[in-house]
Amino acid sequence: MTAIMVALAIAILGSVVAWQFSKEKSKKRKYIIWGITIMVAFAPFLSFSIGLTYAFIVRNGWAGLIMWILFPIICILGLIVLLVGVFKEKGTETM
Repeated sequence: MTAIMVALAIAILGSVVAWQFSKEKSKKRKYIIWGITIMVAFAPFLSFSIGLTYAFIVRNGWAGLIMWILFPIICILGLIVLLVGVFKEKGTETM
């Protein structure tokens, strides 16, 4: 149970740090920051905590392998957000 809490704490800490870095930045920069955050902080730790929680609920260790499916899905979503930020036209407006 402690490992799940640590993984969730790291994911929450990553989102707070990304929010601080993206304050008063352009949309392009925000997409880049959040894309990297999703791939580095959310994908591994969130898939780990979801996988272990699910395995604990169904009382089957093999059910924890759902994290092998969740990790690439979340990571690809982060890559898409990052690529949107990289290829977005430069704008001067901030969110």
